[in-house]
Amino acid sequence: MGAETTPPRLYGRRIECETLDGLVRSARAGHSGVLLLKGEPGIGKTALLDHVADAAATSRVLRVTGVESEMELAFAGLHQLCRPLLDRLDRLDRLPAPQANALGTAFGLHAGDPPDRFLVGLATLSLLAEGSRDQPLVCLIDDAHWLDQASARTLTFVARRLDAEAVVFVIATRTSLDDQTWLRLPRLTVRGLSRPDAEAVLESTITTPLDRRVRERILAETRGNPLALLELPRWFTSTELVFGPEAAGGATLTGKMEDAFRRAVETLPEQSRRLLVTAAAEPMGDTGLLWSAAERLGIGRDAAVAAEETGLLELGDRVLFRHPLVRSVVYRSAAAPTRQAVHRALSEVTDPERDPDRRAWHLAQATAAPDELVAGELERSAHRARARGGVAAAATFLGRAARLTPDVTVRVRRQLAAIHAMLQAGTVDAAADLLAVTEGEPLDDLQRARADVLRAQVEFASRRGSEAVRLLLAAARRLEQIDLEFALDSYADALTAALFAAEWTPGAGAADVARAVLSARMPDEPRREHLLVRAVAVLCLERYSAAVPLLRGVVRAFDTDELSLAEVARFMWLVEHVTTSLWEEQVWDRLTRRHVELVRDAGALGALPVVLNTRVFVELFGGDLATAATLVEEIRAVDAAVDATLMPYAGIGLAAFRGRENEAEPLLAGAMTTALARGDSIGIRLTQWAQALLYNGLGRYQEALTAVRDAIDHPDVAAVAMWAVIELVEAAARAGEPGTADEAFKRLSSITAASGTAWARGMAARCEAQLQDGERAEGLYREAIDLLKRTTIRTELARTRLLYGEWLRRTGRRSEAREQLRTAYDMLTAMGLMAFAERARRELAATGETVRKRTESTSDELTAQELNIARLAATGRSNADIAGELFISSRTVEWHMRKVFIKLGVTSRHQLRDALGTAVPSVLRPDQ
Repeated sequence: MGAETTPPRLYGRRIECETLDGLVRSARAGHSGVLLLKGEPGIGKTALLDHVADAAATSRVLRVTGVESEMELAFAGLHQLCRPLLDRLDRLDRLPAPQANALGTAFGLHAGDPPDRFLVGLATLSLLAEGSRDQPLVCLIDDAHWLDQASARTLTFVARRLDAEAVVFVIATRTSLDDQTWLRLPRLTVRGLSRPDAEAVLESTITTPLDRRVRERILAETRGNPLALLELPRWFTSTELVFGPEAAGGATLTGKMEDAFRRAVETLPEQSRRLLVTAAAEPMGDTGLLWSAAERLGIGRDAAVAAEETGLLELGDRVLFRHPLVRSVVYRSAAAPTRQAVHRALSEVTDPERDPDRRAWHLAQATAAPDELVAGELERSAHRARARGGVAAAATFLGRAARLTPDVTVRVRRQLAAIHAMLQAGTVDAAADLLAVTEGEPLDDLQRARADVLRAQVEFASRRGSEAVRLLLAAARRLEQIDLEFALDSYADALTAALFAAEWTPGAGAADVARAVLSARMPDEPRREHLLVRAVAVLCLERYSAAVPLLRGVVRAFDTDELSLAEVARFMWLVEHVTTSLWEEQVWDRLTRRHVELVRDAGALGALPVVLNTRVFVELFGGDLATAATLVEEIRAVDAAVDATLMPYAGIGLAAFRGRENEAEPLLAGAMTTALARGDSIGIRLTQWAQALLYNGLGRYQEALTAVRDAIDHPDVAAVAMWAVIELVEAAARAGEPGTADEAFKRLSSITAASGTAWARGMAARCEAQLQDGERAEGLYREAIDLLKRTTIRTELARTRLLYGEWLRRTGRRSEAREQLRTAYDMLTAMGLMAFAERARRELAATGETVRKRTESTSDELTAQELNIARLAATGRSNADIAGELFISSRTVEWHMRKVFIKLGVTSRHQLRDALGTAVPSVLRPDQ
């Protein structure tokens, strides 16, 4: 690399420039960096980006500026940023095929299924990492608040996942805008210049002598805003500079700058003003396209002379405005007929084959009255946007298409489609606003029912679960006479919503939905999802024993490789809930494993948190806490990347099983607060069970009993309720409340008898053993151990040996107790159930056997991310595979693997399994 020139000095920005220079140096050293610059218009954010570009002269600089008129075009900003890499090299060929396909589809390079937005984000991360292999990469994003939503979300995803890549992100956005997109990024607020620096800028701008009082007023009003200080000669006449500007009332500084730019535009000839508006409406900065449109508008080349003389616009290879604020002022100050004429001209010169969506958008902006031809073009653009993964853009196109649709029937159809897309995009408020408009239209019965379903989804997304259940229930009942399959799908949604919010839905709980389902007619040839809805209704409403045969039939129907992604997305959580309620651990294992694989293979990474939250509990009950921890870390990685708001179900379970008191107690207390605030019934019951499990492990039986005492009164969440009953029996028996324990056991035994699986019968035998004495108790403990040996539920087998050993010690049979307690201790320690392991160690000590306290057999010196990567590598996963699963780049994996090898003292991947000393994650093995 050659010597780098020192960039020109910016007044009063020493700290900011040093911070940014540090990021550039870090990139040259092979590290990443991210900084969000926030500040009011004109405060100097763009100048700081220019400084970074100059400082990074020997690096590769990618730059994009958000443009207000492009906010509706999915991935427009991202494509502008990445285009130099795509043009320069065949970078997509270097990415894993799913990522290359997703990014190519998002950019419209080829047709394909709609890409998952997280796969697009991962592909972008991989592309930038590849682009930085031979030269540091500096990405500058200006006016980020005007980026299209798909690009903004993708760039946020990438910024949060940068680690060991030589990539720097500097993002500039306005302070005044309440934009949640860039949350959690390191930020620097750019403020006004200090008094001395502001004076220096003012002196460099104005050569006319100023009265001291005028100078003071100017400095006070500009408040150190560099653009305001630099633009003063353009704003004020000589008289105003000498005697001071006229009073501007209560206008903000931004408003004053906009007024100044507007006055400068108003002094131009009509043709020059129209040329400026055309340039402002054409976001690509394409000079050729600008002149083609100008020709359509009858604007001559001489119109550019006056426009350029103002300094507001520069026409060269690209169209450049003096400042982004100028573009905004020019466009917004133009009269509506002028803007419409400009957009019409731009639509006429935009290639309908190469850029159909931008052409359609220009057409829409040029059209004020209803026009079916334009509306149809917008609807086709919505389909293309959805195919590229631009759900937000699709929603906007559909919403605009609906407004331009003259026929009411077609308009309502497009409105409903737009609302659905808005919900998918997460713009719940916009969906609610359009829904209010739609509900005022003349709707037929089917449209009214669809609107009700959408209203329920809006309510549920707004965390008003009880209203969502009521609306879904009403819509499903209305749909029975119109569209039976849609009705049954709505009943399935209502059941799921009711299970999560059962006790918060008076008159519309799970039992109410179940009654409606059982009274509804079934199709002549019902599909498995229809049978699922009916079976769950029986489970909610009738005795467990009556539901078991139906539930088993449903589980067999779904226990197959022939499942579509649509079926999985809508019904699999309910199927897995049913399977757990049946105590069918092997089917539970197969279904959740297949669920994970299907989601991964389809690239539907946005669904991963829900899938993995369920899968974690299979690993926990199977005793593989290390794998469970790996999956919990993956869930956290996805949640952090997408601002997910799911309850930390998996983390709750892991904390309870581990039994680390200092970690678990605050986590569980926080989870309970969140679940209560949300009205999340499953979250409440799960946290109660987890607290009881934790306290039973710690031997604090009265606290365990308090936590879980009322859990058996909520049959709507049968699986979690039964886990809670098991903890309740143990806590009550040890806390001196045999009556409470006996009542809980009776509730449990009727269910386990109907289930009849080894897991169910084993748990029933163990619970009853704690209520008996003598030979009866011993026989039941032995029966429980024999039954649980036939299952994969290793944690419950180890706990049963612990309970049996404790019972043997209390009866004075120390030698036999040691055998059971020693086995329990070894199992519990190996699995990582440290509270129960310590309980076993104390019991062994009470028998007279000295046992050295152990810790978990993992590499404590590895960070959570290093352990996660090492365990995945031990399965045989490649760096690319690991990067794809953990939402990081291959370079970051390489960096962590080097540290793992050093810390563990190994030199190859095949040594990792022994070095880690734990089982590798079975769910991630490529051969299973």
